[in-house]
Amino acid sequence: MTAGQALLVATLAFPALGAAGAAILPARADRAGRLVAVSGAALALVASVLLYGWRPAAPAGPARPGEIRPWHELNLRWASGLDLRFHIGVDGISYPLVVLTALLTLICGIYTLWTVPAVEVVSQEAQPRSTPPPCTRGRLLAALLLAIEVGIVGVFLSLDLVLFFVFFEVVLLPMYAVIAVWGGPARRHAARKFVLYTLSGSVLLLVGVFLVVTRAGTGDLVALSAAHGAGLSEGLQLAAFVLLALAFAVKSPLWPLHSWLPDAHTEAPTVGSVILAGVLLKMGTYGLLRIAVGVLPDAARRVAPVLGVLAVAAILVGGLVCLAQTELKRLIAYSSVGHMGFVLLGIATLNATGVQAALIGNIAHGIVTGLLFFLAGAIKDRAHTGELAQLGGLRDRMPRLAGLLGYAAIASLGLPGLAGFWGEAFAVIAALRHGGPLWTVLAVAAALGGALAAAYFLRLLRRVSHGPVGPAFAGGCPPLSAGELVSWAPLVLLTLAVGLIPALVLGLAHDPVMALVAR
Repeated sequence: MTAGQALLVATLAFPALGAAGAAILPARADRAGRLVAVSGAALALVASVLLYGWRPAAPAGPARPGEIRPWHELNLRWASGLDLRFHIGVDGISYPLVVLTALLTLICGIYTLWTVPAVEVVSQEAQPRSTPPPCTRGRLLAALLLAIEVGIVGVFLSLDLVLFFVFFEVVLLPMYAVIAVWGGPARRHAARKFVLYTLSGSVLLLVGVFLVVTRAGTGDLVALSAAHGAGLSEGLQLAAFVLLALAFAVKSPLWPLHSWLPDAHTEAPTVGSVILAGVLLKMGTYGLLRIAVGVLPDAARRVAPVLGVLAVAAILVGGLVCLAQTELKRLIAYSSVGHMGFVLLGIATLNATGVQAALIGNIAHGIVTGLLFFLAGAIKDRAHTGELAQLGGLRDRMPRLAGLLGYAAIASLGLPGLAGFWGEAFAVIAALRHGGPLWTVLAVAAALGGALAAAYFLRLLRRVSHGPVGPAFAGGCPPLSAGELVSWAPLVLLTLAVGLIPALVLGLAHDPVMALVAR
């Protein structure tokens, strides 16, 4: 096994071992369990960073249309009777998402060292004797976060359709438990809604994968992408593409399949919201690009106008709904619908500018929205409410927190020089470059959606940071803790770094993107 292959395995093995180690420790060793989890997450981040440092020299000559050239690749026999293989690899498209997943999981693990959400119980009598008190469940929360990391990283590394589906499903139960156990008052309803929507998408994904694998005779993504859909009839390509696109639209989520997202974000604990918005949603857009577009290019061209219309509808609907929101986390959740609409618009253009916009939009959304949910959690922890009408005067009570909220908000609305700008601006430019009346109208409408983002974020800042002190802060509030500042610092710095140096993401993806769109 080469060093690169060992690092691929390590990015999956370290979080899995950290999760197992944290979970098996007894309740009295709760903090030690959280430290074990953080150690596993830290080692996974180191392994993911080293994947770039150990990458081989670029092969001679440009990649063939559709060709996937992994930096590192591991292809092992998995189930010989079914001709299934454990095939993983990483390239410039998947690598930034792998690092982002490892980073956000580590940050959330560090956050749990200081803050573990209480587990609400009705009464002591109603609580089983074997159930540990809330203060001893932090290690279980950290273990679940690492289990989610295994599933998400596995999705980004998978180069086999069946393996992709398996990792896609690994995320479901751990995220359900995070919401249902550590969430807010309506956590069980939100968790059930999350599961029902996700399972529906999984059924569609399974059928789409089955169609492609049985007709093509292989689930190998490298071979399928290089084949350009050869051996698959136009009707089968279209049917499979629609099934896969619907499955990924549920996970992203994209309008009109997004209604599970606001409830899940509102009720999830802070770390759950950060992982959910930061990287779990990216499984959908990554799958749409890597699998649906990469494997079924002819169907992608036929459906692209529909995807463009749905993307712009998500941008406009998300912005308008945000203007009507009165609760902090729900507003940020609905803003995700609009931002992911820009990612879908970039993919739908099927040109290099649009795909690059989608890739950097994914990363920027993960960084900025993750920071926004951390800040929203800090505000709700102190105010014990997320109602905007009660949160006025944050600038007077906590000027540093108000400043960070303003910084994250203007980054999310797309201020030039910060991470949110590139994905949104170049998705609009890509639509214009596509040409034609429809795409020109879509570009103009998407730009108006960007203006809506400015409107609802400025409204948010006016209500929360400015004006008279609201009832929630009338009695004062505790200062920011060391754990909060340590957890937020990497996201604050990355928001500026990606905004000023977009080549941190785009430089890695240039060659694979050009191969993808060359068809």
